[in-house]
Amino acid sequence: MTSAVSVTALHKRYPNVHALRGIDLEIRQGEFFGLLGPNGAGKSTLINVLAGSVKPSSGSAAVLGHDVQRDYRAARLSLGVVPQELLYDPFFRVREMLRLQAGYFGLGRNSHAWVDELMDRLHLSDKADASLQSLSGGMKRRVLIAQALVHRPPVIVLDEPTAGVDVALRQGLWQLTRELHREGHTIILTTHYLEEAESLCDRIAVLAKGNVAALDRQSALITRHPWRIAQLSLELEQALPAALQPHVLRRDTRRVLLRVARSTDAEAQLCALVQELGLADLAMQIREPTLEEVFIELLDASTRTTEVAA
Repeated sequence: MTSAVSVTALHKRYPNVHALRGIDLEIRQGEFFGLLGPNGAGKSTLINVLAGSVKPSSGSAAVLGHDVQRDYRAARLSLGVVPQELLYDPFFRVREMLRLQAGYFGLGRNSHAWVDELMDRLHLSDKADASLQSLSGGMKRRVLIAQALVHRPPVIVLDEPTAGVDVALRQGLWQLTRELHREGHTIILTTHYLEEAESLCDRIAVLAKGNVAALDRQSALITRHPWRIAQLSLELEQALPAALQPHVLRRDTRRVLLRVARSTDAEAQLCALVQELGLADLAMQIREPTLEEVFIELLDASTRTTEVAA
């Protein structure tokens, strides 16, 4: 089966930034794929390469087997991108803009019924004749999603789609996204809300400084992580014994999170240490790390590797 997205040895160099450093990536058809990373990791550059708006310095990228440079038209027809920024033309009305967008892809009057259905599914029907300039930020976000879907692309990129939107709209967007995924669309999601990636994505790639720091199923990323987490109830005003300091991951007002290596011996030794320090009466549980905790550790490791290489 042809991959939904295939990226091979992809580099993008700007005068002062090496944004992508030889990325290899394959996204399967029908996947709900998470593309995570901090600001400046290369996510937007990669998306812009796929969309054809940025030319790579070397390497290749394809959407459903269509090279994004040599076969740009077919690649672009296969891809719908919901951008981070609220980009819109204030002089158009909602229905008018969506029909115009459909025209860019060679769709004429045959698209009108689909445009009306999209507006209905995104709760835009009562705004069909409103100017884009008059819409709220959440409504503008819905129009961007409709624009990305107007040509029925099999591959959809959601680039921070819930940034700055309220809870009700966020829930509505994820309901629509799940429906599109069930209908067979490949979904590529970038988000800073890691709980969204945790609940939605099959596989996840973590980008850091233009490299793929990790790529695997979410469950594998977690179980392959070298640490488990010991959560110890401890009020902020209580001093933390020095013997526990090397294990500390972080601390808040009511608990301390400790790293513990993945072995029965390591867990037993930590429990014995807690008991020896007179803390046995405090509640402690050992659990798997969350995706957010794995993400932070991966970025820290990537930063240390880059500093050593420098």
